[in-house]
Amino acid sequence: MEKSHRSMAYTLGIEEEFQLLDRRTGALSSYIEPLLARARPLFGEQIKAEYFQSMVELNSRVCADVGELRAELVRLRTMLARLVQQDGVAIVSAGTHPFSSWLQQQRSPGEHYQRLEVHLQDIARSSVCFGLHIHVGIEDKEATFAILNQVRTWIPHLLALSSNSPFFDNRLTGFKAYRPVLWSQVFTRHGVTPGIFSSWHEFESYLHHLVATGCISGSRELCWDIRPNPYYNTLEFRVCDMPATLEDTLMLAAICQALVAKIDWLHRRGRDLPILPREYIEENKLLAARAGLDAQYVDFVHVRRLAMRNALCSLLEFVDEVSADLGSQPLLRHLHALLASGTYQSGADRQIALYQETGDMQEVVESLRAQTLGGIEVSFA
Repeated sequence: MEKSHRSMAYTLGIEEEFQLLDRRTGALSSYIEPLLARARPLFGEQIKAEYFQSMVELNSRVCADVGELRAELVRLRTMLARLVQQDGVAIVSAGTHPFSSWLQQQRSPGEHYQRLEVHLQDIARSSVCFGLHIHVGIEDKEATFAILNQVRTWIPHLLALSSNSPFFDNRLTGFKAYRPVLWSQVFTRHGVTPGIFSSWHEFESYLHHLVATGCISGSRELCWDIRPNPYYNTLEFRVCDMPATLEDTLMLAAICQALVAKIDWLHRRGRDLPILPREYIEENKLLAARAGLDAQYVDFVHVRRLAMRNALCSLLEFVDEVSADLGSQPLLRHLHALLASGTYQSGADRQIALYQETGDMQEVVESLRAQTLGGIEVSFA
């Protein structure tokens, strides 16, 4: 390609929603308020509460590439793990907790969370789930929706790859990614964008009507799988479960960055890709949520079905050249080799295999704790 993608500002930022657990019982712990009191001097604005008090959100700095992002995430996880262990708390990275009941979870105070609960009632109260949000910077703001409309095609791929929520409320749900199922009742506020927006003006008009009529208070309440973020000039990928490992997180971030860069490169040369309607994407999203990497992907453009692992290999081949410029090619080629050989397992695959072997939810939680801190040096007293 004529122009190096390193000259474009496809920056990366990550929001990670970690579970806070009682280290003794393995259950979710409503620990956020004492944690924030101790963490603010260390983390500043990089740590936040969320709707449930058993959840903590860590926000990375803006990073240029996955190498810089790796160092940042290791730093944040190390600091957080060392801090919470002093109070007998652990952090876990997964889309749902295997056995803690949603009925026992305490909600955080705050006007936004109160509004959410009033509006959604038990939908909000029962949606005890944890996601990874990946921000990719876009220099040309007007290109945002052209990129968004095309990149939606890969929502099911990202969900399958990140699937890490097979259990909920002490049950094996039958889904590899149960987290999006919990939010599926919210209709146009969650899931795939409800329509195709041609410009920022059209999106802002839509947003204005929702705010003016009291439907929402702002764009923050549009929790689509991929959404434009006007505060940071990014595309925000929200479809992913919290992955089990740091490596899983980095691979997903690298894919999102490379997809945005490749589609932007094609768009600027008048080579836009087909835009799929929401209902086609939702068909594949359901298949991905149910079976994860073992799903069959429906290629509506070529009217065929193929294995999700093969579909993911095609995605990685599509972004291979641009990933070289972005510095993520070795990481993504390694993932390609694992998928092609059939040896790559998602977090959900590993959880289910361990449960089928042991029949013990506590063993699953312990495994998730270990995977969360893989490569992190934390000594427990």
